[in-house]
Amino acid sequence: MTEQIRALALEATFTRAEYVEIDSVVFRPEVRDMCAVNTCRRYGTTWACPPGVGTLEECRDRLRSFSHLLLFSKKYDLEDSFDFEGMVEGQKDFKVTVDRFAQLLGDSLSSYLLYSNEGCDRCATCTYPDAPCRFPHMLRPSLEASGLVVGDLANAAGIPYNNGPATVTYFGAIAFTI
Repeated sequence: MTEQIRALALEATFTRAEYVEIDSVVFRPEVRDMCAVNTCRRYGTTWACPPGVGTLEECRDRLRSFSHLLLFSKKYDLEDSFDFEGMVEGQKDFKVTVDRFAQLLGDSLSSYLLYSNEGCDRCATCTYPDAPCRFPHMLRPSLEASGLVVGDLANAAGIPYNNGPATVTYFGAIAFTI
């Protein structure tokens, strides 16, 4: 079944998809501290970002309740290393690809945790913190929001973190138990 999930990730059009041992995943408070600086302006504004995604301990316990972690990535070619528009388009496409993957999964897994890139932007205005998420089944926190260093995960999975000049690579993951 693990290879079927990996095949579905590749069918969704991710460039790479490889497994990482869940027990080897390190949760780092300094990653969450970077979120708190609020460079992306999403901290405290969405259920998919800190603190809405939960404490570092809650994120760790949530992930470790599963037995498998499949890291996936998608590489996007840019006009040059300063192609911000291309980066934003890639970021949006990656979210669409994660949703496509969820559709391909269908009912093949009874429970899973799906990570995407950046924060959630499904709703014009998030209900955080005043009301529950409108679409909790579509909530996809980022790996960083959970305190994970994507470069470390990529290294553990044998997936290139940097795919060369004039490219950007986005990462996500799925945690599940068979």
